[in-house]
This record gives sequence, structure tokens and C-alpha cells, in this order.
Amino acid sequence: MYLTVPYRFVGEGGVVAAAECRKMQLGAPDESGRRRPEAIRGSEFVLNVDIVVLAIGYEPDDLLEKTTPGLRTTNWKTVRVDEEYHTTRQGVFAGGDNVNGADLVVTAMADGRRAAVAIHNYLASLR
Repeated sequence: MYLTVPYRFVGEGGVVAAAECRKMQLGAPDESGRRRPEAIRGSEFVLNVDIVVLAIGYEPDDLLEKTTPGLRTTNWKTVRVDEEYHTTRQGVFAGGDNVNGADLVVTAMADGRRAAVAIHNYLASLR
């Protein structure tokens, strides 16, 4: 959803059940000419979800490897993955800037599409 930001996730029975979201609009240009997103008052809504994939930032947090047992990073702080986007932690996948470093959004989108296939195949193998 373009110009929409989740601001709270709601759990139910130990799993994510909903994302509380807010619509945004582009504000007036700042001194650099960039129009920054601003919340539209009263535009809040709830989106029922069963999975959330966060896609923020340009590189993994410095604490990622230390706080996520089994997950390994490279010397460049990117997440180690195999050719099917599996990380070194069972059942965890990664792509985009977390794997490639800062890159084009189209590269991250392509990684997402290929990782989705890998995730589907992984989940199907668990049946």
C-alpha cells in the first residue's frame, strides 16, 4: 500500500494477527526539495495479517548476529544466505539490502520474489 505505514502490530495466541496502519501524504518540499511523508489525521485502519516482513534500513543492525542465535553475517555486516535465500538460521530467509548492501529497490524486489518461492518450497517441505 503506497504511502501507508504500520505503526503497531497486534498479536493473538502468540502470533501476529493484525497491523494497525495509517495513511500518509507527501508534505511540502523541505530545503533539499524532498517532500516527506506526513500522517493523515483520522486515516487509521486495521489490516488483518498472518505474517509480517519488515523491510527497513540499508544494512543489518550491528547487534543482529549477537541477538539472533544461528544467524551469521559477512565482514560487510550483510546477512549470509545460500542461493535460495536461506540464512544460516533454520527457517529464516533474507534478501535485498540486508544481503546485497545498499542497492536498487528493483534488486530488493527481485530478491523478495525469489525468496517467496524459496519460502513456499521450504514450508511445503515441512508438511
